[in-house]
Amino acid sequence: MSRPAAFDNELGDFTADVRILTLTAMAALIGVISAFVALALLRLIGFFTHLFYYHAIDSSLISPAGNRLGLWALLVPIIGGLIVGLMARYGSERIRGHGIPEALEAILIGQSRMSARVAVLKPLSSAIAIGTGGPFGAEGPIIMTGGAFGSLFGQAFHLSPAERKTLLVAGAAGGMAAVFGTPLAAALLAVELLLFEWKPRSFVPVACAAAVAAAVRVPLLGPGPLFPVPPHATLAIRELVIALALGITAGFGSGLLTRLVYVCEDLFRKVPIHWMWWPILGGAVIGLGGLLSPRALGVGYDTIHDLLTGRLVGVALLGLMVTKAVIWAVALGSGTSGGVLAPLLIMGGALGALEAHWIPAGDTGLWAALSMGAIMGGTMRAPFTAVAFMVELTHDVNVLPGLLVACVAADAVTVLLMKRSILTEKVARRGYHLTREYSANPLHLLRVQDVMEPPVLQVGDRSPAVSYPDELLDHALTKMLEHEVDLLPVVDRGEPEQVVGYVARDGILAAWVQFARDEGRREPGWLAAQFRKVRAARRPSGSPPP
Repeated sequence: MSRPAAFDNELGDFTADVRILTLTAMAALIGVISAFVALALLRLIGFFTHLFYYHAIDSSLISPAGNRLGLWALLVPIIGGLIVGLMARYGSERIRGHGIPEALEAILIGQSRMSARVAVLKPLSSAIAIGTGGPFGAEGPIIMTGGAFGSLFGQAFHLSPAERKTLLVAGAAGGMAAVFGTPLAAALLAVELLLFEWKPRSFVPVACAAAVAAAVRVPLLGPGPLFPVPPHATLAIRELVIALALGITAGFGSGLLTRLVYVCEDLFRKVPIHWMWWPILGGAVIGLGGLLSPRALGVGYDTIHDLLTGRLVGVALLGLMVTKAVIWAVALGSGTSGGVLAPLLIMGGALGALEAHWIPAGDTGLWAALSMGAIMGGTMRAPFTAVAFMVELTHDVNVLPGLLVACVAADAVTVLLMKRSILTEKVARRGYHLTREYSANPLHLLRVQDVMEPPVLQVGDRSPAVSYPDELLDHALTKMLEHEVDLLPVVDRGEPEQVVGYVARDGILAAWVQFARDEGRREPGWLAAQFRKVRAARRPSGSPPP
């Protein structure tokens, strides 16, 4: 049966329309807002670090490692934990954690609505937690804060939940792009973690927000990469094989870090006190860790740069990596406020720098960079984001092939080791399941003529709607749901009175199930067929086949 060309011309690759222009303009404005929010967060972190560790008034970023408080430094993270716990208990419990799972939850079940209280308290609590020595990064809080501002902006207008989601994610991506100067990685993060779709209607506005935020960042925070390094030589086959080994090792490390975080969280749940007091206990562990390895405190951007340039070597690397992992996991498990990305870079960089002692090629900074990306890609299960992120952080394009190998290898290991990532595990523990596999919808591929039955029932006159042989199953199912029927007569477009068959809801669902089964059905290849022919030729005449 032929299909009218007019109907096929109505179908396009994408569903976007001119409303995308309105959303893109809104997202551009949100990108500007996100850049200023990122600046405010970084200034707050610097302010509290100076205040608590150096008893000075300043807002520039500084490491807590150079403080001269001695044993009194033990009390600083404890005080920070107390303040954050009180803010979470009497302000909003949503400020607990590292931000990205909370943004995921708002997108998945909250119709992309976030409150103004979260938009204010999240950056403030994170700045206090990090400024008092918390071993966190600023990206998780800024993702949630930027997302909250994007959501609030969207709630001011007449928008659908999908459009609010786009603006929420635009704020999150804009914030990340402004903090790190990584617009491409921010847009990829939106696709790999937050949008749950690959559609121009959402991707174009989000990419615009990231680009605008990165541009506004230049006059606010300065031009150039955050961690500039001398470019490495182009990687050869030997270096790519080493990158593969680094990625596999990082994958196991990513799995270990994820389990460590949630073991700590489970242990805190068994502590017989209110969760408001847990950050105090986490602060005590942070304080002890700071005495053992002062570089493990705070955001650690200076430490990341030293790892990338090969300035950190020797036994100090092992102490830094272990201390950072322990205090980070304990602090996150206690429910304080902070991000995961910068700590992952430090732990991954330390692991790569340690492994460099046994690698006969390259330099320490190269393997630190590849391991950073691999740990990030494996732990967050966002390998393409990790590749772009490391290239944009350093502007070293020559490491791109090695990063791709290492990050994808780490991601493959964690996919095989764990059902969920460090980000989705928290969402799952709150009773929600999400899948991060994007695939073609069979209802957008198959047509009614592929599943319709012969016209044994003449129901054309009684049905509130009809379907057509060349109509997509998605359209037919939508009609069934709108009219609350389980069956639609199928009529010829040229002769609307002629019923040529019928389509049932069960038939559509059966097509979906069959499509899913076909994905896992293996078929014998040509090589196996050749073996069978050879074996058949060698069998004695008259013998039965095997």
